[in-house]
Amino acid sequence: MGQIDWSPLFLSLRVAVLATALVLVLGVGLAWLLARRKFFGREFLDAVVTLPLVLPPTVLGYYLLILLGRHSALGRMYEALTGHSLVFTWQGAVVAAAMGALPLVVKTSRAALTAVDSDIENVARTLGQTEWGVFWRVTLPVARRGMIAAAILAFARSLGDFGATLMVAGNIPGRTQTAALAIYDATQAGRDNDALVLVLILSAAALLLMYATNKLVNRES
Repeated sequence: MGQIDWSPLFLSLRVAVLATALVLVLGVGLAWLLARRKFFGREFLDAVVTLPLVLPPTVLGYYLLILLGRHSALGRMYEALTGHSLVFTWQGAVVAAAMGALPLVVKTSRAALTAVDSDIENVARTLGQTEWGVFWRVTLPVARRGMIAAAILAFARSLGDFGATLMVAGNIPGRTQTAALAIYDATQAGRDNDALVLVLILSAAALLLMYATNKLVNRES
């Protein structure tokens, strides 16, 4: 029995933290737009945001490859700024994990924002608060439990991402191999003990995160 390589687990934690931060900024903004604004195409935007929940992960990964590859405008812009491509890097794994978690953040945050009493927000406006002030000082504090739940769900989803990460970042040991990818490799190579240890760690982490989410959401005010 060889020594377990813990680097995939540490990489997964780094990817999950950064992906959660990225998707919270984008997801909460989209949730606010969908919850607070009526505009042409709103339901279509909602459907597009929800797609990663129902698309096969490899399909999502393929779209991201097209969007972020060297032949795309975003890919060329990123390469011009950083000097390297986003594809087949751990940064690409962050983007892939974030896109997979985006629907969870948007749906959870939208529900939390919708539950905020609009009368409270209107009172803040009459007291001279700007829209940004209303959101930052009134809406966000009232909806904070939902936002925290969204962050926990995003972290849990990002921690175990497989398909989209494999397509965008590849499976390069020591560089882009996350824990989920390491489990696959260990299973294929017959290193069942390595796979079992990582499976138990990810399962325990997911269970604890889901328990924390349920306690947060169901806690009485």
